[in-house]
Amino acid sequence: MASVASRPPPAQGGTMRFTNVRDLFNAIDYTARDSLTVRSIVSPCHFYIIRTRERQRRKFRFRYYDSDSRILIITIPTDSHEQLNKELYNDATRSVQQGYSGRRSKEGDSAGGPKPERATKGAWPTLVIEAGVSETLTQLRLDMRRWFDMSNYEVKIVLLAKFDGTKILLEKWEEEMRVRPGATTTRRSLQHQESVLRQSITITQDTTTDPTSYHVTSGALVPSFRFLFLREPGPGKGDFVIGVQELEEYAENIWSVY
Repeated sequence: MASVASRPPPAQGGTMRFTNVRDLFNAIDYTARDSLTVRSIVSPCHFYIIRTRERQRRKFRFRYYDSDSRILIITIPTDSHEQLNKELYNDATRSVQQGYSGRRSKEGDSAGGPKPERATKGAWPTLVIEAGVSETLTQLRLDMRRWFDMSNYEVKIVLLAKFDGTKILLEKWEEEMRVRPGATTTRRSLQHQESVLRQSITITQDTTTDPTSYHVTSGALVPSFRFLFLREPGPGKGDFVIGVQELEEYAENIWSVY
């Protein structure tokens, strides 16, 4: 009787313990999730996984690796996941493509920065988008804080896009300079930067209408020109606006691939 290759045991709740690269890649192939947390990965194994991914031309991304906790978080580019972040990035930068460099940086979902200030290799982006379908909002917010912390707030805006099949939640996080309690505004050394939630927008689908309609709460999404380009807008320019109609079209495209 011919033997049949068995599938690897499913990752419980999107988490698995690392045993070897073959089992890891099989788990990635078979999971329906867009995020996988892998435990017990020492640095040499991490480097070997990177090389094997490049050699095999795999398209999954490394969202985060911590050598102390030995945890690796992998993003698996499902159709819903890619639509969720790429559509939003295109909307956020459509009117600023000239002078703005889009790229993947530190293996976030989408990222970019102004040219020439942030177009060099290794430069931090000013805008990062992190998306999640199976990944929880709590996990996405941890990703957001890592971007701000690891870049020492060189990253200025992080947009989070969370889709659970019933609604899309968009959050816009920005840096803010605050004065520590008891400090005076003239003592800059006593100021510190924090990540602050500036906007929260929910989009829902209504299938009782013909055609299907989409409802956007809290209005347009407005990325800051100053944070995107590291300068004030010139005469006749202002912050960029992703209007309600654009967000409705964005939602329609997300649900179409779900």
